[in-house]
Amino acid sequence: MAAAIRGKINTTMMVARSIFSPRQPVTASCDYCAVRSASTKSGGGGGKKSACLLKTRSVIRFKGPETIKFLQGLLTNDVRSLGDPADESNMPAVMTPPLYAAMLTPQGRFLYDFFLYRPTRSDDRTGSDPGGDLEIYADVDGSVLDELLATLKRYRLRSRVDIENVAEDFSCWQRFGGNLEAKSSPQQESEVDSIGGNNLGWHWNKDPRLACLGYRGIFPSNATPPLVESDKDADEGNFLLWRLDKGVAEGSTEIPKGEAIPLEYNLAGLNAISFDKGCYIGQELIARTHHRGVIRKRLFPLRFLNGSGKEVEQKVAPGSEVMDATSQKKAGTVTTAIGSRGLGLLRLEEAFKGTNSLNIKGEKDVYVETIRPEWWPSEWFLDHQQESAAA
Repeated sequence: MAAAIRGKINTTMMVARSIFSPRQPVTASCDYCAVRSASTKSGGGGGKKSACLLKTRSVIRFKGPETIKFLQGLLTNDVRSLGDPADESNMPAVMTPPLYAAMLTPQGRFLYDFFLYRPTRSDDRTGSDPGGDLEIYADVDGSVLDELLATLKRYRLRSRVDIENVAEDFSCWQRFGGNLEAKSSPQQESEVDSIGGNNLGWHWNKDPRLACLGYRGIFPSNATPPLVESDKDADEGNFLLWRLDKGVAEGSTEIPKGEAIPLEYNLAGLNAISFDKGCYIGQELIARTHHRGVIRKRLFPLRFLNGSGKEVEQKVAPGSEVMDATSQKKAGTVTTAIGSRGLGLLRLEEAFKGTNSLNIKGEKDVYVETIRPEWWPSEWFLDHQQESAAA
């Protein structure tokens, strides 16, 4: 079986030949663990709707007749869902739902994440008329922007696609908090007006990772996105806390660049990976791990507590080791920490032991509570049970 898989996988840039089969978002809830609803700091969400400018994110644009082909050979998701340039004349007047994807090393380690958007077609926009070059916009981690652009251009070779930094012209925004779905049931929301002769149409879209994360969008930098004025304007740090409570890492710092294994960081559950799209760089490790069905570590939301069960602040740093409080064997590592909240990559057998079974190395009075997110599919927990029983 392994030989057959390896024979089909080529870690060089290739165009996938398999028939497109769209993936369905993960909606399974936790059937086995009590989900602890951790409250965020003031303005960070809870029952209140918020909107924030994502200052840590930047925008790049791909344009050209081979845009889809180029991205399809690089990224973990099936980019063909964004459309074929040959079908430009039939492109609908609404924005195609965005796509979340990652770029990997040839060894299958995480490098960068992408939120990919295809804007609406406007017959009077230069270059977007039927037969014009396809454009894809990407929301990317701003801290690695220059490095990412250099990497993409190195892989471009003779592909007919232009790659441009448009961060000065466009910004990334997020809407999150309680009751967003009740108010915003359509896939796309109100369109921003044309600005300064730019006839691009931009919408809020449901976050392609999880519905509970809210809505995300790219908008012209000199315009206020629709619905922002009616929401509470928040700092980006509040959205970080919202994500931490749901166990979702983002960007090349929270998901360590060149080190992280995507399946351990739950990218499959976040709709970032297609397992039937065909070949892309780094696919071999992903396919092998997926078909084996054995993932011993996963990224968890964490709370840091004292011996009385009260939250402790500012005592835990990213990189801190999480230890079994009894045996003092390493159970995992804190990857992100903000006050009493964080994310950690932990062995499943240790993570499910319960409160006060884990602590921070060198901090005997700081215990680690792991929280199983509500969105986790139940099979992740069943796989752990079956592996433990077999052992």
